[in-house]
Amino acid sequence: MDVNLNEIVDVSKIARLGQSKHSGEIIPLASKANLKPAIDDKVKRLLLVIDQQNDFMPGIGSLGVPGADQDVKRLINFLYRNAEHITSVMCSMDTHFPLQIFHPAMWENDQGQKPDPFTVITYDDVSKGLWKTIHCPPSKVLKCLESLKNSDKVGVTIWPYHCLVGTSGFCLEAEFANLMLFHSYARSYRPLIIFKGTDTYSEMYGIIEPEYNPQNFVNTPIINAIEYYDEIYIAGQAASHCVLESAKQILKYYEDMPSVTTKFIFLGDCSSPVAGFEKTTKDAFKVLEKDYGVKISKSTDICF
Repeated sequence: MDVNLNEIVDVSKIARLGQSKHSGEIIPLASKANLKPAIDDKVKRLLLVIDQQNDFMPGIGSLGVPGADQDVKRLINFLYRNAEHITSVMCSMDTHFPLQIFHPAMWENDQGQKPDPFTVITYDDVSKGLWKTIHCPPSKVLKCLESLKNSDKVGVTIWPYHCLVGTSGFCLEAEFANLMLFHSYARSYRPLIIFKGTDTYSEMYGIIEPEYNPQNFVNTPIINAIEYYDEIYIAGQAASHCVLESAKQILKYYEDMPSVTTKFIFLGDCSSPVAGFEKTTKDAFKVLEKDYGVKISKSTDICF
């Protein structure tokens, strides 16, 4: 690479709103990078980045994940160091509105109070009148909660308002975004951006299908894209929720095709769990490693 990293990003400004270089300063540098077009890669490698958004950054986000800022730093270094070997970047983005089943605005108790963040609301809670929905038909919400009751999900978790469309919290972390855009221009490809989580009546942790899925929706364009690559490196936020669920959904879809499931490498030092989920997350990825042949690696241990 004929452009220095510090010309593209300033790692000291990771997770600091409004301090990054404008993309208009970054793109012209890409023409000087002297990188071959991605389409010429003999080994196709995808960097799949889950929800690398401001609202998941500690200190600035409404749902900050401890360590996420350092994850971004390591991921930036990984992408820069391997720019000529990463064929393309795919990013998912949590895409939300206030009136969704997992936000406080959709609920109140008999005293008109909203649920606190991290409250879990179950089918039985609503049936007993402990919580009622507003702004939407109760029957639709009950169908969702009944479905969750009959699975291992129990109920819907109420989250702080996060990744609301049009807000600064919705945006990709700016230093990573600048490097991604630089990389895409330098290697002549278009980054793949996935918007997920717009359904009023369901959470969507994974990138393939929502938690409550009466329409049996499957994001087939992503599935089809996955098959194109020889290696898939996955990172992002949070490891305990959206990263883990995205990996599980893709792997389950291809569970009878080990030639696909063994393509996945989880960058363990570029993704952090929500506080309190450290052990369960580590154990869950160990299961994916055992059952599907997923590799777990540090970004610094990857060498092409």
